Amino acid sequence: METEDFENQYPEDSSGIGEGGSTRRAFLTQLGLGGVGLAAVPLFSQAKAQTIPVAEVDMLKVTMSVNGKKQMLTIDSRLTLLDALREKLDLTGTKKGCDHGQCGACTVLVDNRRINSCLRLTAMCDGAEITTIEGLAKGEDLHPVQEAFIKHDAYQCGYCTPGQICSAVGLIQEGRAKTDADIRESMSGNICRCGAYQHILDAIKDVQQQA
Repeated sequence: METEDFENQYPEDSSGIGEGGSTRRAFLTQLGLGGVGLAAVPLFSQAKAQTIPVAEVDMLKVTMSVNGKKQMLTIDSRLTLLDALREKLDLTGTKKGCDHGQCGACTVLVDNRRINSCLRLTAMCDGAEITTIEGLAKGEDLHPVQEAFIKHDAYQCGYCTPGQICSAVGLIQEGRAKTDADIRESMSGNICRCGAYQHILDAIKDVQQQA
């Protein structure tokens, strides 16, 4: 009686009604789900069997002078100088900006040459002399570039300032930038988010004139 009622209401599904009362659509649906389940078993089994390879970490011993103080570090060979300064030596004056060598916020002096510390591996600095913003002042006496930055209001928000000052110190030591255009070009790797470029230029020229 129930089968007859179903045939009247759903004729296309009634052809599959068996003795147990299930329809062809229900049977195919169950078969499809079962197929997915069966197909997934090997995938899960493979995923479970595979292990993710972990690269071995090479630990190195590096000795370098940082702000006049000898430092001996045992480091991961992949550690950048920026992270070594901030995380190993707690010299957080050097800022992490873009971390891709494009903004100059992490500029420090390595053997008196300005470099982006985010692009330099610490392992490459064995035996080097590193100067960060913390190492420019002599006690209570600020470096002339630091004083000039204050005088000309070149600090602005301050985030890029350590890199700007280290880069300016390196530029003055290089002695090549003589004109405003030279200075701007030579400092172009240091991005100031406040746009205080004229103030920074004035500060650098001030120190150059005093030298």
